[in-house]
Amino acid sequence: MTALPKKTPVSRFEKLPTQIFPDASDASKAVAQEIADLIRQRAAEGEHCVLGLATGSTPTSVYGELVRMHQEEGLSFKNVVTFNLDEYYPIQPDALQSYVRFMNEYLFDHIDIKKENIHIPDGTLEKEDVAEFCEAYEAKIQRLGGLDIQILGIGRTGHIGFNEPGSGINSRTRLITLDHITVTDAASDFFGEENVPLKAITMGVGTILSAKRIILMAWGEGKAPIIKKAVEGEITDIVPATYLQNHPNVSVILDNASSAELTRVKTPWLTQIVDWNEELIKKAVIWLSLKLNKPILKLTNRDYSDNGMADIVTEYDSAYNINIKIFNDLKWTITGWPGGKPDSDDTHRPVRSAPSKKRVVLFSPHPDDDVISMGGTFIRLHDQGHDVHVAYQTSGNIAVFDDDVVRFTDFLNEFHEIFGMNVEESRRLYDKVREDIKTKQPGTVDSPEVQKIKGLIRRGEAKAGCRYVGIKEANMHFLDMPFYETGLVKKKPLGEEDVQIIVDLLEEVEPHQIYAAGDLSDPHGTHRVCLQAIFEAVDRLKHKKWMQNCYVWLYRGAWQEWNIEDVDMAVPLSPEELLRKRRAIFKHQSQKDRPLFPGHDAREFWQRSEDRNRNTASMYDQLGLPEYEAMEAFKRYYF
Repeated sequence: MTALPKKTPVSRFEKLPTQIFPDASDASKAVAQEIADLIRQRAAEGEHCVLGLATGSTPTSVYGELVRMHQEEGLSFKNVVTFNLDEYYPIQPDALQSYVRFMNEYLFDHIDIKKENIHIPDGTLEKEDVAEFCEAYEAKIQRLGGLDIQILGIGRTGHIGFNEPGSGINSRTRLITLDHITVTDAASDFFGEENVPLKAITMGVGTILSAKRIILMAWGEGKAPIIKKAVEGEITDIVPATYLQNHPNVSVILDNASSAELTRVKTPWLTQIVDWNEELIKKAVIWLSLKLNKPILKLTNRDYSDNGMADIVTEYDSAYNINIKIFNDLKWTITGWPGGKPDSDDTHRPVRSAPSKKRVVLFSPHPDDDVISMGGTFIRLHDQGHDVHVAYQTSGNIAVFDDDVVRFTDFLNEFHEIFGMNVEESRRLYDKVREDIKTKQPGTVDSPEVQKIKGLIRRGEAKAGCRYVGIKEANMHFLDMPFYETGLVKKKPLGEEDVQIIVDLLEEVEPHQIYAAGDLSDPHGTHRVCLQAIFEAVDRLKHKKWMQNCYVWLYRGAWQEWNIEDVDMAVPLSPEELLRKRRAIFKHQSQKDRPLFPGHDAREFWQRSEDRNRNTASMYDQLGLPEYEAMEAFKRYYF
């Protein structure tokens, strides 16, 4: 694979050279190749290669590829010196969240780098010693001639390293206080916001800008808004990443999802002459209607020409013809029969009418995603007589508060005492669990007993939700996929056993419909891995006769919603159905009021879900379609 170009073409809107890859894997390989090429070049010259390294989920695939190159291609790191961007303060190096531990696990333990060449800010220092350490850190970088390459991720505040909003362009390595958004984003890693250190030691903006080459990477839809600000916005200390616009040799490396808000991706007709296809026309017309706050059927020739879309009018002869086509395309996505309407003309319906009663498998990554993300459709599928199976892919055990474990074991203990059932064993379990939780340090792994009880709590809630909908217990499938069962936020890679579990269930049910979570903005990554397992299973089974008649629908909800132009099926919900959905969500009591891992959204899951459903309905209404209380949206996956 060739190395990344030092400069990449940019549109007139972009102030940083930006390169977009199909996915994070391809992008990571390209970045790793550039780093490897420089390491080899410096080795041939008899020189050190000085790397500035980042942590977090963004660079992990880069490190994985570098490890592969070392093991399979003989890439040596003996001439490499590294300086990490940052570290929480205070923190012990063996803590689960320590960047020392992170770097060892993902990179250093698997390559031949000299230990003395590894430099990471020290989170164990006394506070009065931090300033001297920071000065020495800067001096070491300077003695080696500066950083050859600095790789960066980007936080939702626009921070690079831990340089939060307000950081000066000339700032150097120092102790800083973390922004509340950064603390919230880190809460899942620390098993609760209250456990996140409030400070960190970080290289400064000036230190980063002194690097000879900078590569900023971002993956996923969640980073798209801040990437737009960093790449297209004005330089400001409110978004420290914009300082990179002052650097002569920087590249922004994105996957498709993180580039979604850039002008050249979101509205390419504003940046260049485009080849109009049906998909792009639909996207553009919806954008124009919402921008002008005019229903689609009221858009005029002038509206199109004033917004860089005159070519569409030329092709279709008039705005009227375009408007009718896109209006009908959207109208045909709406159906109150997600399983298909029996004995009806399904020419323009998103779901075929036959068979009238379908077998359905609804995959739920966590035990509550089924009702949070598509609870209204779930209820309607059951009410309309379809054979609905729900497959809970993971136990969700890490998302349960310790207090709930004590409450349930207390109930178990009292239950056994009252009914005289194995009181002694019950008491031993109760005492052990209480002691495990009492002695557990923040952010450490639960004991196996506590993990099992938390899993049972989530399982019981899932069953309650299914019973509320009307699903029989034989149709509830708890898959407990092995990749998830680490007791940590960090999971194992997807394995063959995970995929085979999905394959076995699908072969058992032979569904006419599969529903899966396409909510890739899930900050913990579980949705992404669960979806990958489903895609791999579907790919293995697509030659089966029953799969030829199977539709795969992707839902979203808790973290992100489909853009209207991506929606292939929209299921309207009445006020009564929305209330039934809310009650099904309420069955998940351990996630009620304050979930353990809320992400960056302070609202409860039912509130997020209802707001998104109402917003989808509102957007259809704004476009001139019928007005509904709420809508759940789905995109079809073609295999």
